[in-house]
Amino acid sequence: MFFHVGRKRTRKHNAHIASYLSFVAGMVNVIGVLYIGLFTTNVTGHVGLWASEFSKANFYVGSFFLLYVLSFLAGAFLSTLLIEIIIKNKLPSRFIAPVFLECLLIIVVFVDEAYFSFGGQHFAGCVLLMAMGIQNSLVTIISDSIVRTTHLTGMFTDLGIELAQLLLFKKKDFQRRIKMKIKLRLNIIFFFFLGGTIGGFLFVMIHIKALLFVVATLLFALFFDLILLRFRIIRHRRRRRLALRLARDKSLRKR
Repeated sequence: MFFHVGRKRTRKHNAHIASYLSFVAGMVNVIGVLYIGLFTTNVTGHVGLWASEFSKANFYVGSFFLLYVLSFLAGAFLSTLLIEIIIKNKLPSRFIAPVFLECLLIIVVFVDEAYFSFGGQHFAGCVLLMAMGIQNSLVTIISDSIVRTTHLTGMFTDLGIELAQLLLFKKKDFQRRIKMKIKLRLNIIFFFFLGGTIGGFLFVMIHIKALLFVVATLLFALFFDLILLRFRIIRHRRRRRLALRLARDKSLRKR
């Protein structure tokens, strides 16, 4: 899920990462709304509010909305920078660092809000938006821009286009490709809604501790993927050794 890139990725890989990370984004978004009254997975509304406040000469208030936008941008920048540095230095597991950084930022918000109350609403909003910027950049790079999980505007636009194309064009190959795309869009939308619903219930029950469930979801996905990858490597090595042994035995019999 996290360890295949671009053309090496299958439809199954994209479906899995779309499910997990859209679920995470849905939880973060609803927790942000319920706790600080702020959408924390996209910046479209913040750009509009920034423009509205500046047009009314409310520069101080407007500057916070601009800060939210820049925080999301900073997250995308940091995520890409980490990935490129890891690739350049030929280090393994290029996508682990951004996931851990996202988890760390969410934990920072939890610790501050639960124990210190130092940063306040604007601090929490900026940090959560940065975390979502990291996630959106990460999944965009992994999937070669096929999957984005932090907002639904593009998903609904693409879904509308593809539904119209499914209705109009009847070639079997085209229909098969469009149905695959539609299934992926619906997957992202469903899990974003599911994450939002569960995140809302968790926040009502355990308040800001719901952020820890978000971190647990991310870490579970990452470690499960690592275990699965390790298992596949071991299985591949065993099959290779078996193939070599069979080839050697066959060669000895011929002699």
